[in-house]
Amino acid sequence: MKCFWLSSLLSLPIYRKRQFLLFYILSILLVFVPTTIYAQPNFNDATSLMRHIDRMWRGDSSHLLMSMKVKTNRYERTMKLESWSKGKEKSLIIIRSPKKDKGIATLKVDENIWNYLPKINRVTKVPASLMSGSWMGSHFTNDDLVKENTYEDDYTSSITFKGERDGKSIIEVTSSPKPEAAVVWGKVITIIDQTNYTPLKASYYDEENIPIRIMTFDKLITQNDRIFPARLILTPLDKPKESTVVEYYDITFNLALDENMFSLHSLQKRR
Repeated sequence: MKCFWLSSLLSLPIYRKRQFLLFYILSILLVFVPTTIYAQPNFNDATSLMRHIDRMWRGDSSHLLMSMKVKTNRYERTMKLESWSKGKEKSLIIIRSPKKDKGIATLKVDENIWNYLPKINRVTKVPASLMSGSWMGSHFTNDDLVKENTYEDDYTSSITFKGERDGKSIIEVTSSPKPEAAVVWGKVITIIDQTNYTPLKASYYDEENIPIRIMTFDKLITQNDRIFPARLILTPLDKPKESTVVEYYDITFNLALDENMFSLHSLQKRR
């Protein structure tokens, strides 16, 4: 049976479909804005290791520029973006190029997401009907948009391999959802570099233990004794020639950001 939101989206004019595409790409990216990196301690158990991975991408605050490239069988698209974040609850992201999309912005506060389209000077809230299930044409799920899940809170993790693999010292951690956790994945397997405790790859499985997508991490950056991957590559396994690539650059951590930055007024003003 076709989902109501998908039927509604398919019935829209082409220009409105394109607006939805831009809005949801921005919303998805809000999840992957790194905010602070912690020092690299010596981890001895899966819980502390995955807590570190959680905090690698979520912390106090950040400002950064990034690029995003979507490659499908039908098209390729690259955008430059600027974003601000505060904790895991607040994010603001704005398209800076290409020119035709400049100023399109998305604000996330807690589980709420608003989009701003400068050409018509309009703010719209993402409806609940578009917050669940798969999103048309994306390599992410809509669950990614407002994902507040953490490995520590929502998964039970265990070290399933530790040692040499393909010439690299790695730690493999398998995370299974806790019974009460509201997550979509049946299992996540994370491969971590044993020398610096940065993620190398995360494989996502559905409830039937079928692999669905792979996220790889590379281009390590060292900033103020902090090491983190600057590039994320998401590949759907049913379409291995397609991908979404997010690359961070010009990153500043631990800024004193005003709460008013993450408001509907700021969403329009910062175009």
